[in-house]
Amino acid sequence: MGVEIVVESNIPFIHGVFEPYATVSYLPPEAITSGAMSRADALVTRTRTRVDSALLGSSPCSIVASATIGLDHVDIPWCQSHGIEVANAPGCNAPAVAQYVLSSILHLHPGSLAGCTLGVVGVGHVGSIVARWGELLGMHVLLCDPPREEAEGSAGFTSLEQIAREADFITFHTPLTSSGSCPTYHLCSDSFLSSLRRRPVIINSARGAVVDTDPLCRALTSGSVSSAVIDCWEGEPAISPRLLEFATIATPHIAGYSREGKIRATRMAAEAVCRHFGFPLPEWAEPVAPGAADEVTPCSIISSYDPMVDTLRLKSNPADFEKLRNTYNLRTEVV
Repeated sequence: MGVEIVVESNIPFIHGVFEPYATVSYLPPEAITSGAMSRADALVTRTRTRVDSALLGSSPCSIVASATIGLDHVDIPWCQSHGIEVANAPGCNAPAVAQYVLSSILHLHPGSLAGCTLGVVGVGHVGSIVARWGELLGMHVLLCDPPREEAEGSAGFTSLEQIAREADFITFHTPLTSSGSCPTYHLCSDSFLSSLRRRPVIINSARGAVVDTDPLCRALTSGSVSSAVIDCWEGEPAISPRLLEFATIATPHIAGYSREGKIRATRMAAEAVCRHFGFPLPEWAEPVAPGAADEVTPCSIISSYDPMVDTLRLKSNPADFEKLRNTYNLRTEVV
């Protein structure tokens, strides 16, 4: 029998990629069940599908490829213990998220950013671009990444406590983890928010639960946080009405939704599946730049994306969070 692949139907640019070599079923996230996976040899998905023993316990699936940066929706230890390869798309949408973050900052602070301090928490693919672009825009940038600091040494890194004291903008770019030496679940906590000194803007385009929602709402009410930019929410798609009300910029988890980023993500996930089964690597009709722009200006960033348009849509239709996300008109990255 041939290879059978289940693909989440909302993943763009993937239709037709596997069909010469496999039988493909395109399903919405809610239809990707243990029954749907009972004969599938591979799963290509995104963050809405929880991948664990309940989904794959009776499946012959040997690879899960997520067309996303994050993998907190995948039970990686269980997959590894059952011989299931797990692949993702690290860095695929990093330029788009950086575009979102810097555009949001410029919309909130339309004047010169010289003299402003930007705290970047998590300096991986996304955080590195945010930091570089922030410096190009004249900001003083503080970097906090304990795992990198431990591996590389303390030079160039600072503590979360220093960021709380000195930053005017604090942006989170960590994975979501609840164990290990540096858990990030509720990293932006009541105690962290209570230690802020400069009434900063808090930006979350990482994972919803990196920020503790209720304390952030209280900080916004008290004024210890001047504004919030929220793209990732606890409990998606049933997001907090209070945080939606208080956030100045509020969007439906679309910070990374650029055309170029989606092509990169789909390409990385599809190529992982092709390598796994020995299929020829697909030829992509739409080549895309490999990474972020080397030079940016306030004009190039702010003209490339207006977060207030997406904010108005979400605030007007919060119940349509998932629809707004799945029907999003992919934007073009900064060039």
